[in-house]
Amino acid sequence: MEKNSKIYISGHRGLVGSALIRRLEKAGCDNIVTRTHSELDLLQQSKVEKFFEQERPEYVFLAAAKVGGIYANNTYKADFIYQNIIIAANVINSSYKYGVKKLLNLGSSCIYPREAKQPMKEETLLTGTLESTNEPYAIAKIAAIKLCRYYNEQYGTNFISVMPTNLYGLEDNFNLENSHVLPALLRRIYLGKLLMENNFEKIRKNLDFYDNQSAKNSHTDGNSYIDKKCHSGESRGLSQASEKDIITKLEKHLIHKNKVVIWGTGTPYREFLYSDDLADACFFLMENYDEKDIGEIINIGTGKDLTIKELSELIKNIIGYKGSLVFDSSKPDGTPRKLLDVSRLNSLGWKAKISLEDGISNVFKKMELK
Repeated sequence: MEKNSKIYISGHRGLVGSALIRRLEKAGCDNIVTRTHSELDLLQQSKVEKFFEQERPEYVFLAAAKVGGIYANNTYKADFIYQNIIIAANVINSSYKYGVKKLLNLGSSCIYPREAKQPMKEETLLTGTLESTNEPYAIAKIAAIKLCRYYNEQYGTNFISVMPTNLYGLEDNFNLENSHVLPALLRRIYLGKLLMENNFEKIRKNLDFYDNQSAKNSHTDGNSYIDKKCHSGESRGLSQASEKDIITKLEKHLIHKNKVVIWGTGTPYREFLYSDDLADACFFLMENYDEKDIGEIINIGTGKDLTIKELSELIKNIIGYKGSLVFDSSKPDGTPRKLLDVSRLNSLGWKAKISLEDGISNVFKKMELK
């Protein structure tokens, strides 16, 4: 890529897309093309093709997706498989049709079998049964990988697919109903701390900011996640809700006066990568390697993991929460372990730089300001 190359980032306001913009701007790239959902609905094939025909991007980062944690994946199964397949198909096909030089497709470590040998090598794809709690999302991501592969084989395109591990970062989704495990734990434990301190002013500000942000950014169903009972009319928000209403809302999300309840046993292992590290890896691969060098997929991660219980304790210590963390073993754990083998990427010359503690601290500092 040249500094003036036209680069399209789909999903530029999301966790990955925003980090990619930061990395590209750091490199001096000054011809970045973006579109909000209201400007370009990636589910509409004709609109996507018209955009590519008009803009003619040279490089594409496919970072747009419908994403969520275990609750969202279990609740919106049809949405997850349909929307992610359609988004990928539209962007990948248009990239071929309108001569994109190189496309980087963002996948997910959930594509690997539930019982895959750890750490998971790229070769374990489609060698076993998927984890049932995120199967629809995984199937859509596998479809995108295969689309890239077969377009390369049939049409000679240069489309590469990367498989990042669990991600977190500055522009994460902190919605209490559909966020991933790390941002969900971070926000819930922080709200638990504020509740212990009876700091309802900060709780209101936090709920107002993140709930309204979720409503604004939701393009799948347009729902606001502000509870209706916290309103007595269209103009009344959480800033005027009673302490009782606030406590009811928090308890709905298992945040109590002296404890925060966490789904599962706490024993599953997870690996986490800071979004800016992922963006750096994607930039490194886009600059230096083609699909013939990488193969069908390449893992991106840290090569280190920890249990959900250990993660929860780490967040508790960073935040300074004095209450209890209680694990509800009646709720699903998900995949027992998802550690990526990153030896292929490391051999190419890239390794993660930001530690988990530093990354969580960065995200928490930003959250405290909201």
